Amino acid sequence: MTTTMLGLSCGNPGGSVEILVIEALRAAAAAGAATELVRLDDLRLDGGPEDDAEWFWERLIGCDAWIVGAPIISRTVPGRLKLLGDRLLGPNADAAIIEGLLEVRRHGGEPAVPFRVDERVLRPRVAGFIACGGALTTQWKALALPVMHTLTFSMSTSVVDQIVVEGAGTPRSAVLDAAAIARAAELGRHVASQAGRPLGEAEYLGPPGACPLCHLDVVVLRGTSLECATCGARGVLGDEGVAWTDLESSVISMEERRAHYREIVDTARFHAARRDEVAQLAAQYEGFPVTRPPR
Repeated sequence: MTTTMLGLSCGNPGGSVEILVIEALRAAAAAGAATELVRLDDLRLDGGPEDDAEWFWERLIGCDAWIVGAPIISRTVPGRLKLLGDRLLGPNADAAIIEGLLEVRRHGGEPAVPFRVDERVLRPRVAGFIACGGALTTQWKALALPVMHTLTFSMSTSVVDQIVVEGAGTPRSAVLDAAAIARAAELGRHVASQAGRPLGEAEYLGPPGACPLCHLDVVVLRGTSLECATCGARGVLGDEGVAWTDLESSVISMEERRAHYREIVDTARFHAARRDEVAQLAAQYEGFPVTRPPR
């Protein structure tokens, strides 16, 4: 069966990001994958009658692998990419939540929370990330890959490889960096090689990072207690480095997401029992004057 790979370019049409994504897709195609490139700039995400979110959802839900390329802007990725993720992913695409809702329906019940139930979410997928910016120093690009991980953990998509390309500060200048072009192609081959493998079985082939799950280095430190800021795995900082003590707390793990699903259901039931009280207390905030832009 042919692997289907979706490429999402979030930079300028024809720019460095798109060039790197195309290089990755070409390498994946040479390895036998059927590839497709979508530009984020082409998607209407205004919630109107011609909104393209569902159109993109069908492409995402139907693929075996996807590669996301994004420019680094103010240390992170463009807001439209986060908007796309907020519209399509999160609870509506969380494998643990879909698993729980399907179980409720199998027993003749109806979900306590109104999430979309699309069984195709449970299909194994893998992904690769390409972040591209002009800065040569780490502090100007540290948040790009962590934010990109919010696109994949809900669907239990295994991130196979991830790269940050630096020094591409002018349009299309990535073409001058032969190593970056070659690395993007390598990422495409890596992602294609792991397509069809579920979370826990797909092999991570990218650069090593401090966290054993997301393979990134951004952490929250509280004394000697440590938490991966990207995925939530926990550990302890000692004289010999980090000892990771709780990987199940990571949002990548199904154990944590199943616990999160139970928390959502319990909260919804608690609030449902107090619906009248909520309406009464909220009434005092109705009718407050709102300033709007002229139309």
